[in-house]
Amino acid sequence: MSLQIGRTERARSPVFVFAHKRQLLHGRCSTIDNANCSTCSMKINSTCTLTALPIAALPGPRTTSHYSTAAANWCYATVAPRARSSTIAASLGTPAPSSSASFRPKLIRTTPVQAAPVAPALMDAAVERLKTGFEKFKTEVYDKKPDFFEPLKAGQAPKYMVFACADSRVCPSVTLGLEPGEAFTIRNIANMVPAYCKNKYAGVGSAIEYAVCALKVEVIVVIGHSRCGGIKALLSLKDGADDSFHFVEDWVRIGFPAKKKVQTECASMPFDDQCTVLEKEAVNVSLQNLLTYPFVKEGVTNGTLKLVGGHYDFVSGKFETWEQ
Repeated sequence: MSLQIGRTERARSPVFVFAHKRQLLHGRCSTIDNANCSTCSMKINSTCTLTALPIAALPGPRTTSHYSTAAANWCYATVAPRARSSTIAASLGTPAPSSSASFRPKLIRTTPVQAAPVAPALMDAAVERLKTGFEKFKTEVYDKKPDFFEPLKAGQAPKYMVFACADSRVCPSVTLGLEPGEAFTIRNIANMVPAYCKNKYAGVGSAIEYAVCALKVEVIVVIGHSRCGGIKALLSLKDGADDSFHFVEDWVRIGFPAKKKVQTECASMPFDDQCTVLEKEAVNVSLQNLLTYPFVKEGVTNGTLKLVGGHYDFVSGKFETWEQ
């Protein structure tokens, strides 16, 4: 089945591609519920974020289409807003819009398809953003604090080891006000810490070993956060179901004991409320797993190392901690 419904004539108003991020880690994208997009009138799920980009910067024909891709978990819709004259072929059962009515794009395919390539101009702009970001940091921070950065050249002596989620909305250095050199940080999906195993998860194990045995950190902090996609994926896992991703499901199963506890004790709660509880219970599982590392347990027993759990709620702007 072709994804192209048809060509549209050049509209007087600009044509945009609207891309909204799927929040679910499995299943098809839910695009036909909740509020309309004020610009293109497309139904957008309340958990989606919407980005508008000029279609002129994108490769390929100027067509009106709507498709999803499991590879990138994005949905795209190219729309000509209120085009005065456009002809849409109805080969897929989509009626041609009248000149007096605004076009409302519909989901015409739910099966995954190949992702469209990103235009070179957009890629170049993304890289340039990193360069300008560094230039600003160097001018406003690095060059103005030579006494602060000079000692870092000799080595690092962080007090904290921080486990945080890879979620782009929760940067521990920003939210906790940590300066360079203060925290040895590990970020992954759902801020998980697996149990000690020399044959698996060596990346995490080696980081913990180096932080405790070489850097002599004093505190290990595991920080969960609100609206965590990894936690939602964990709570949504069905026993015996095929994995949708190569790695994600297997990774979040580290928090399976926390999931079982929440499902048992909070069965009557709505799904989102269960996720909030699970965000904290998964932290507790990670704290327990830390104690399976012999050098961590030794440090805790000797009083040279402390384990702390944390939760950052970026919706309400709250942060709480508790000790293991």
